[in-house]
Amino acid sequence: MQLHQFADDIQVYISVTVSDVAAVVQTFECCISDINDWMRASRLRLNATKTQVMWLGSSQQLKLVIVNDIPVLTTQLKVVESARDLGVTLDSQLSLSYQVATLSRSGFYQLRQLCPAVRSLTVDAAKTSIQAFISRRLDYCNSLSYGVPDSLIRKLQSFQNAAARLDYWCQTE
Repeated sequence: MQLHQFADDIQVYISVTVSDVAAVVQTFECCISDINDWMRASRLRLNATKTQVMWLGSSQQLKLVIVNDIPVLTTQLKVVESARDLGVTLDSQLSLSYQVATLSRSGFYQLRQLCPAVRSLTVDAAKTSIQAFISRRLDYCNSLSYGVPDSLIRKLQSFQNAAARLDYWCQTE
């Protein structure tokens, strides 16, 4: 078991073969119980409703995992298909398809929200604002995009092209 702690976040990672999944669930329960005890002693509270469990592996491996509910303290957690970690949405196969979809959806929304502001700025100020917006969105954790399929890169490219044509977006609203 590996444990990572941040200011208000604890992440537990367990590497296991498909045949040992049931046994590792019990180990995980004990680990969460120990974390809860430590937090209680430190006057902190573990919020089980914000706890997420996700199996990672290939599609063939994930089909063999039959455990979909994990007992954590007094609740039963459903295994999730994707989870957000440090601003990146990871899916169970680490394909980054959820990340690209989330980035595209929120990016296009934000571009539509920028239209009124861009209309009131000078051309140079508008370009600077859009470049800052794009670099913040696309450059954050962009090294994760290395090796992803071209179909996902095209979605990100579509978002980048739309930002370059922000005049078009502003005129259609």
